[in-house]
Parts: sequence; structure tokens; C-alpha cells
Amino acid sequence: MSEEADMHRICLSLPTDRECSATITAIGGEASYAARHFDVEVHLLILDSSDERTREAHARTVAALPRAAGVVVHHLDESAQRDFLRGAIDRAALPEPERILDLMLPDALSYGACTNRAFLIAAALDCRSLHRRDSDCGYQVFDGKPVHPIHHELTSLGKRARDAFAGVSEVTLDPAAADRPVSMVGASFIGELSVDIGGIRELDKEVYDEVVALWAPGHWSAEQKRELVEESFKGAGMLPFTGDHSTLTLVDPMCVDMSNIAFDRDVYERLPLPPATATIGSDYFLIHAVHDAALPGVLHNRHIENYYTGERRTHAGFLAYQTRFVKFLLSMLYLHYVYERMADAGAALLDESGRLDPAPFAAFLAESVRLDRTENERRLDTVAAAYGRLGGKYAEFARGMTADRERLLDEAALDTEDFVLLIGAWEALVQAGRGALR
Repeated sequence: MSEEADMHRICLSLPTDRECSATITAIGGEASYAARHFDVEVHLLILDSSDERTREAHARTVAALPRAAGVVVHHLDESAQRDFLRGAIDRAALPEPERILDLMLPDALSYGACTNRAFLIAAALDCRSLHRRDSDCGYQVFDGKPVHPIHHELTSLGKRARDAFAGVSEVTLDPAAADRPVSMVGASFIGELSVDIGGIRELDKEVYDEVVALWAPGHWSAEQKRELVEESFKGAGMLPFTGDHSTLTLVDPMCVDMSNIAFDRDVYERLPLPPATATIGSDYFLIHAVHDAALPGVLHNRHIENYYTGERRTHAGFLAYQTRFVKFLLSMLYLHYVYERMADAGAALLDESGRLDPAPFAAFLAESVRLDRTENERRLDTVAAAYGRLGGKYAEFARGMTADRERLLDEAALDTEDFVLLIGAWEALVQAGRGALR
């Protein structure tokens, strides 16, 4: 059992825009596991942006979940999410309410926005932590039982680091951080690449290396870029779980995946994620923030199984995903600048109470918007030429991307400005929503 004397609430969140009844059933099992083994009340939050027929199937799956003591299920479609957001935005009395609503619930896919909604609802439910899973992932099985990441998350999250020593396999944390709270617990995935570009590697390894290297900072050496390519998007590889191992440390952002992550409320109630649309990787900002602020975390090995959904195999799905990948590459112009400033700032990213301070993050982002776009123009040129050499559907995508060149360049900067705006509104939004669903 947990060492906590009083039961507290946690939010286990599954955002989805696709059919995932099997995942809902599986995550229901993880919620039940958490309630049985820890002194927690688990709020299983399914944020459903799928079509009506799929939502109805999900509702039947939710209704069929076994009743479990200490588990409360919330299945919210976009209409319910919008009603909640409107209420919070109105109570916060923000100056651009419709723009904030659009950043929180855009018409297009947004990895950051769907997680931001989970953050706000977790605050409204008075949850102490947020545990995120994805609809295209499953749990490994060991000795006939699912391997639930929430075991490590609830063993350590929120404790002072020195009080978490006994619950981990090893400690590599600077003793100077021992009195700070464990702010993040995470692992990675096994299985298919986290980014759907394996087809490029199969067609032409040189093109794959050239394109993946584009997410490195422009000033990196060729050797640094080669190392990044070798490490990127592979997660924990293919080796299955054989036994627990966990490390109390400053968690390297390259070692965890957003499908297998948990944050303490003093992280997500302080900072949102970038609300950029159609941009993979836009939900990783807080992982960098926790690391660069030297907040303790736990890295464990209960990796999620990653697989590709059928939608990605369609032609429309291919074109949409490649757009998300290119927008990710363009976002790096701004984010690498910000990450470098964050790394230099270190403890200055924390306020006097030791929590993340939104102000420096917003300042670094605002500075980044003024960067020259030449590096991003080169990124687009490189992708266009590389995809052109691949031919077929890749060349088709490259032609469309080139036609959209100016829009894509503009959107990368506008997405960064939107993030600055949302950071400025975040504290008021959290306060306006806090306890509203208690």
C-alpha cells in the first residue's frame, strides 16, 4: 500500500480521436489496479474526439467496464469538453475568450491541446497527479499479467526525492535536489517507431538519415546529428519486459514517451503544453521543463507497446501524418532556442516556493519568435528534395508542401505566439476550473 495516510485523487487520462475500445478496457484495468494497490481514488478520464458512431461504441465499452471500488469514469465528448472550457474561460474573465477556447479545443488535431484539456479537468477534479496514456498503445504482459506503468508512478510521484529512495532500484540524483518533489515519472515504448517514417528508412536509409537529422539544432556537427538519428523515435527498442528497474534521477527527455508519463500537479497546473495543431512532438515541452529546472523524476522500464492504427496506412492518413512531421521539424527552430535558454537558466526556472515559474518560459518563447526563418526554409528545401528522390506518394506530398511553403513557415511562428498567450492565461484558467467538478 502507499505510504500516504489519506486517500487522494489522481487522473488517469486517455485522449482519443479514433476507435479504441480495447484500449479503454485495458486502461480500465490499470485504473482498478491503482485503486487496489494504492490509497487513491482514480478518475479515469476519456476525452473522446472521435465521430458519433465511434463514441457510441466507446460509451458501450465504458458501460461494460467492471465496477471497481475507488474508480470513477468520465467519458466526455467534445461538446461536454467545450461546455467545461467555456465555463472556466468565462470565470477567468480572460480578454480573448474565443481565441483561448480555440487554443484549448481547436478544429484540427493537437497533441498539446488534448493534454491541456486533461490538465484543466484534472485540476477541476482536484486531482494530485495526471497520468497519460494513448489510444494506439497497449500494455506488455509478464507472468500472465499486464505491466502497468502506474505502479511506479504512484510509488514515487509527489514525494520528496529523499523519501522516494526506498521505492526505486537506484538513485543517480544530485543530493542537492533531494528535498525537491518527484515531479515526473515516465518510461518509453517498445514496438514500432513512435513517428510514422519507417517507410522512408525501408526505401532509402540515406534519405531517412537526412530528414531525421533536420530536427537537430542547425549549428550541430555532423557527428551530433548522426547520433541523434540513431537515437530518435525508437523508444526502448523491441526487448520485452522481464522485471522491474527504476531510477530516481533527472529524467532525460529522450528516454520517455508521452504515452507513458505522469506529472505532479505542481507541473501541469503551472505550465500548459504548446497548443500547436497538426504537429507531432508538441506535447513534450513539460518533460524538458522538469529536466531543465532540475526537478527530480523517476525513469522506469514498464514500457508501453506502440502500434500503428489502420488510419495511418491510408493515403489521406499518410499525407496528414507527413504534414505533422514537417510541422514538428519547423517547430524546432523555436523550441531549440527555448530549450537552450531553459538549460542555461536551471534553477531560475523555479519560483521562490520551488515550483515552475511560467514567466521565464514565456519570455524565452517570445524571444524565439523573432528568429530568422532561413533555417526553416532550408528544412523545407531539404524535405522537398529528399521526398522528391523517393518518388511516388512522397513526391506528391513534397509538391503539396512546397505549394503551402509560406503558410507552413508562418504557422510555425504563430504557433509559438499562441503558446505564449496560453501560458499567460494558464494560471487564471486553472484557478477558474479548480474544484469545479469536485
